[in-house]
Amino acid sequence: MATLLLLTNDMQVSTDVLPALELLSHQVRVTSAEPTALLDAPQADVILLDARRDLVGARSLCRLIQTTGKEAPLIVIVNDGGLAALTNDWGFDDLLLSGAGPAEVDARIRLAMSPSGPTEDDQLIHTGNIVIDEAGYSAKLNGQQLDLTYTEFELLKYLAQHPGRVFSRQQLLSDVWGYDYYGGTRTVDVHVRRLRAKLGPEYESVIGTVRNVGYRFVVPAEEAPAPSRIASKS
Repeated sequence: MATLLLLTNDMQVSTDVLPALELLSHQVRVTSAEPTALLDAPQADVILLDARRDLVGARSLCRLIQTTGKEAPLIVIVNDGGLAALTNDWGFDDLLLSGAGPAEVDARIRLAMSPSGPTEDDQLIHTGNIVIDEAGYSAKLNGQQLDLTYTEFELLKYLAQHPGRVFSRQQLLSDVWGYDYYGGTRTVDVHVRRLRAKLGPEYESVIGTVRNVGYRFVVPAEEAPAPSRIASKS
């Protein structure tokens, strides 16, 4: 369990900033997202900065935290519309969408707390001829950039992170779309179909269907372990 410091100006509705935290066991301390509040801010393993409504103020606070020699990693929380405003000069260590599911939130907190932090190699997923760049929110197939929407990328990444594991449509809705998403499970089928189309006939099979259950990531044949052979007795 980690101690999290949440910086937000929505003090009365802090649980709305990142609802998935309510389903996790981390201890959350809330303080105002103001420079003066940092002077008396309690110690924490990870700092969460609410940038959903005030991107300009959040950027300034982010840079101030960097200049004060922070010891804890900094994760910025944004809405979908705020992603385009994020640049390297903010100085944060990672980002989260406010509607992220509990599994993603917990994984990013754990990665941020790792001794060396997430490295470039940690954020690259190699599987066959597919390379997924978590930090850059991009994926390449045979060296060519895949034109994926944000949700298609998140779906591909999530399945590739758990090769062979079968996920129900409801599980995917919760972990990829966010547990507070109210769309039907048909949404998953539509995105899987679009993702397969973009992977093309040769690679569409990496998104496997398990009938009456859901979907799984199928490791390409060239990566699968060779079957063991038992020498015949002469």
